[in-house]
Amino acid sequence: MLADKDRIFRNLYGFHDSGLDGARRRGAWDGTKFFIDKGHDWIINEVKASGLRGRGGAGFPTGLKWSFMPKNDPRPSYLVVNADESEPGSCKDREILRHDPHLLIEGILLASFSMRAHSCYIYFRGEYIRERERFQRAVDEAYGAKLIGRGNVHGWDLDIIVHHGGGAYICGEETALIESIEGKKGQPRLKPPFPAGCGLYGAPTTVNNVESIAVVPDILRRGASWFGSLGKPNNTGTKLFQISGHVERPCVVEEEMGIPLKELLEKHAGGVRGGWNNLLAVIPGGSSVPCITADVCDEMTMDFDALSKAKSGLGTAAIIVMDKSTDIIKAISRISYFYKHESCGQCTPCREGCGWMWRVMERMVKGDARKAEIDLLFDVSKQVEGHTICALGDAAAWPVQGLIRNFRGVMEDRIDQRQKALKEAAE
Repeated sequence: MLADKDRIFRNLYGFHDSGLDGARRRGAWDGTKFFIDKGHDWIINEVKASGLRGRGGAGFPTGLKWSFMPKNDPRPSYLVVNADESEPGSCKDREILRHDPHLLIEGILLASFSMRAHSCYIYFRGEYIRERERFQRAVDEAYGAKLIGRGNVHGWDLDIIVHHGGGAYICGEETALIESIEGKKGQPRLKPPFPAGCGLYGAPTTVNNVESIAVVPDILRRGASWFGSLGKPNNTGTKLFQISGHVERPCVVEEEMGIPLKELLEKHAGGVRGGWNNLLAVIPGGSSVPCITADVCDEMTMDFDALSKAKSGLGTAAIIVMDKSTDIIKAISRISYFYKHESCGQCTPCREGCGWMWRVMERMVKGDARKAEIDLLFDVSKQVEGHTICALGDAAAWPVQGLIRNFRGVMEDRIDQRQKALKEAAE
């Protein structure tokens, strides 16, 4: 279990002052100039050495991503912070934006400096109105104290531009987010070119999640070896876990990467409603990853590699718990509807496939299908997965695949019951 002294987010629940004075009392903005004086490459190498992997879902090594930015390019460089937290079940970034915004602003300055960027855009989800207001207030405080802006005390000019989105899930994808900032329709771009070569306004750009940037100042203050000593090899550091669904106390909590799922739920969320034996399934990383069954949850640890081995994923670590009262087919059908609704319609497999999968799922909920259609549904999901410009096709396909892999018997029983009822009605 994570010791209090190792916590990065010390105001996660908003009990203390979220302003500049409170942030400074908790250790923010301490030694920032010292890190900048050490140079661009020193910061990138420290982040690489810490083993930090992106906290937005994909888990790509953050320091490596930063190192892709060109060093001697005549174009301006940009950092874009992704605060479009639209994954169902995910609610960690909003806590940082509301209660610890100065950690993020300091992280933005250090990350921007390391990538030679003088401008940072932060893209807020359309529904995050109070969060944006709170963050804007913190940005104004930082400008007022000459911590950022032109001619600031750190010697690296930086402007932070707060951009409020319109509330589309697809704009959480980094290239769709860039298109939206540019004032265009939020549709993903073909890659390559990758944003590091041609991103915002055709210039080198790196897009990072809020949590990925907010942990950077503490990594530099306490050392890469400290961060690397927490968690598991290749899955280092602390992580914000969001627990919702059928638990006694839904919460957002900071813990070490690789904590056992059972320990996480019982220690912080009061356990599964009705006891551990009442657990049916868990979606471990937000609605886009496949569910895992109760027997797998017994030994599961919360890290990228263990969940990937279990044919699921850590994603944003948004844990959705479902007890035995859940109609699992209906739950996955509801998720299918979400992805059908949020598809931008640019790629044919996603535009046509998401709607088709949802319509079949709706029939599966009633049992109004043939057993052969279960294999057909799986086959179509495989034709959507991996055949689209962005990962929304995968996100729509994986929950359905997880359902078929783990609960095929439940689907078949539902079809049998329906057939039996129809037969009795006919007689």
